[in-house]
Amino acid sequence: MERGIDSFKSSTGRWLFGTLAGWGTLLLCAVGVGLVILGYRWLANMASVYEVTDQRLIVKRGLFIKSIDEIELYRIKDVRLDYSLLNQLVDIGTITLTSTDPTTGNARFVLRDVPMARDRREGLRGLVERARQKRGVREIDVDEDRGFAGWGRATG
Repeated sequence: MERGIDSFKSSTGRWLFGTLAGWGTLLLCAVGVGLVILGYRWLANMASVYEVTDQRLIVKRGLFIKSIDEIELYRIKDVRLDYSLLNQLVDIGTITLTSTDPTTGNARFVLRDVPMARDRREGLRGLVERARQKRGVREIDVDEDRGFAGWGRATG
């Protein structure tokens, strides 16, 4: 039985104070343009919800027309976290997932302005490892020039 672990959205407020783009938007608010940018950013963040279960990452998008995508955790190959000095001050970051799931099309899937990103990345990494162990998933590296590189002696 699948159980929910976490649910979150990108943080508009933390983006505003934790990124150079956010500070620029605050300056533009003085002439009114920043309010449009802020409103657009807020709507975009409200339209996306990320839910983590012990088996999947579920991405719900849309205000009027909804879409739901999911990434099976056992298919995630890498969980990367990027954050700037400003991001650290307000505790947000960008989590990038590399996955073999059809949802991502073997490309990177990016979650921007994630609150408590360091903790969420570690939690997600642990869930991915447990999901892979539960399904017996093993990763085999293949060197395109030399073929299968899983066994045999190491070459330098």
